[in-house]
Amino acid sequence: MHVLVTRPLPAAHQTAKRLKALGHEVTVDPMLRIGPTGTPLPDRVFDAVAFTSINGVTAFAADPDSRRFLHLPAFAVGPRTAKEARAVGFAQVTDCDGDATALAGRIAAVLPSGARVLNPAGEDRAADLAGLLAAPGISLELAIVYAAEPADALSDDARAALASGTVTAALHFSQRTVKTLLRCVAAAGLNDTLTGVRELCLSEQVAEPFVRRGLAVEVAAAPNEDALFALL
Repeated sequence: MHVLVTRPLPAAHQTAKRLKALGHEVTVDPMLRIGPTGTPLPDRVFDAVAFTSINGVTAFAADPDSRRFLHLPAFAVGPRTAKEARAVGFAQVTDCDGDATALAGRIAAVLPSGARVLNPAGEDRAADLAGLLAAPGISLELAIVYAAEPADALSDDARAALASGTVTAALHFSQRTVKTLLRCVAAAGLNDTLTGVRELCLSEQVAEPFVRRGLAVEVAAAPNEDALFALL
């Protein structure tokens, strides 16, 4: 199978490596380019840190001031994010193995009402983690540590692979990457090529732009990469 991976780097390379180990051909064309914002971390006391993505961990750790938070418990949305949190120095990491709802539920189960949580994240977020934690009385402070710039065109490799009809499946991890891909495919005049591609999506929310276009989608049973791979 020839699989198109559109998630940002470096996660795209990790996904590609795993796909190749399973015998698939892979074309990587990140639809978002991640960069740190340089925004200082808040100078306040927190009870925990919550991460909703690997990019949030990486950008957070790039700030030298982040070391003062490493003694706190960290909550990670999934296994890869949890692994990255451990790699940057957090000793107490909880893998919530799901989405923002699972993350909020685990935080609320562990922390008392009135707790304060720092959430290093990007400018665009798929869910309102602060809203999910409001009911249990936990305060979430967002720190915008990275920004994601959308691609303005398909890469030469991706354009050629789609145009030749060799791409048989594509993995989609966020709604924003899907929207960017659709825009880039349209700009290249390749809309018709998507009908022959299995669009494998991390969640219903991720799949929504494809559904609005009338394209068939397959949605992972759980919002993690293992469940996405199970669709292949």
